Amino acid sequence: MSSLLRGIKEVSIHIGGVFASREPTVVRTVLGSCVSACLFDPLTRIGGMNHFLLPEGDGDEGLPTRYGIHAMEVLINEVMKLGGERRRLHAKVFGGGHVLHMERGGMGVPERNVFFIKQFLATEGIPILSQRLGGVHPLQVYFFTHTARVLVKPLGKDTAKEVVVQEGRYKVEIARQLHHLPQDSVTLF
Repeated sequence: MSSLLRGIKEVSIHIGGVFASREPTVVRTVLGSCVSACLFDPLTRIGGMNHFLLPEGDGDEGLPTRYGIHAMEVLINEVMKLGGERRRLHAKVFGGGHVLHMERGGMGVPERNVFFIKQFLATEGIPILSQRLGGVHPLQVYFFTHTARVLVKPLGKDTAKEVVVQEGRYKVEIARQLHHLPQDSVTLF
């Protein structure tokens, strides 16, 4: 891998992370039930990646890009600010795995994340060029922003435990924050 990265900036993102660049950059992340979308404008060679935990959420309690709707809009806007055009965007999507070994029926978090990303991109008219969604292993994803090349590596059980702990912490924190919101809360904007 190091020979592929010579001279190229490398950025790591985590849950709630969003990064876009017009300069050659490799963006990497590790996914469990979370999903990452990689967007790319082939004409300007501007691309970016996000990493979201849940498809929907309020976003008022801290990091709104933990939620798919916010993460996607922020990523699209970041690519456009750098000179990309929304109508030319292409996507590659990854994650939505069952690494937590819970919710194995119906629409659990992984299924909701996968459903969300496919529905969102279809609604926005952004074609999905490639995907690796579902499965039972965490994925390490490397996205080359200037070429849209993606390297995906399934990770073993040791890494799965780390991903489970990280995603579990975020889920507990989100649940705690939602529990403490007043029932009649109003958000002014």
